[in-house]
Amino acid sequence: MSKSTVASRYAQALFELAVQHHQVDRIEEELRTVRQVFSENPELAQILQSPKWSKDQKKQLISTSFNGASEHVLHTLFILIDRRRINEAAAVADAYIERALNARGTAVAHVSSATKLSDADKQALSAAFAHKVGKQHLEIHNHVDSSLLGGVRIRIGNRIFDGTLRNKLNRLERELKR
Repeated sequence: MSKSTVASRYAQALFELAVQHHQVDRIEEELRTVRQVFSENPELAQILQSPKWSKDQKKQLISTSFNGASEHVLHTLFILIDRRRINEAAAVADAYIERALNARGTAVAHVSSATKLSDADKQALSAAFAHKVGKQHLEIHNHVDSSLLGGVRIRIGNRIFDGTLRNKLNRLERELKR
C-alpha cells in the first residue's frame, strides 16, 4: 500500500468533492471496486501505462471498465491518465478509503487468529480495542494463521496488540528465567 504524496493529494481533493456532494460512502465503495480491479488485473495497469495507447483510448477503456461509476471517480481516473499517474490509482483509492474511515471514527484492524472469527467476536474486538486507538469502531479484517495455537494478534495502523498463546508462553518463560 503506497503512501505517496501524489496519491494523498488526489484522495484529499476527491474526498472534499465527495463531502460537498454528500457522496462519501458511494465513492468509497466505488474506489474499493477500483482498487480490487487494479489489484486483480495487473495487465490493466500495464495497458493504461503503455505509450502505444492514446489518452482517449485509455479513457474509453476506463469508462467501459468502470461503467456505472460516479462522474467524480471517472474524472479522477481520467486526470490520472492525463498526468501519467494511473499507476497511483490503487494508492489514491487506499488514501481516500482511509480518509472516509477516519471521518466516521473507524480504523482498520488486521486480526490474525487460529480460526475464523465470528461476527460476535469481531464486534467484541471492535468494542474492546477501538477506544485504545482513539476510534469509535474498528473495521476487522480477519486472517486465519494456522501457526497460532490460540489467541489473537491485532494490528491497527502501526500498533500491535499480541494476545497469542505463543506470546504469553514467551513472556512466562522470560519471567521464569529471571
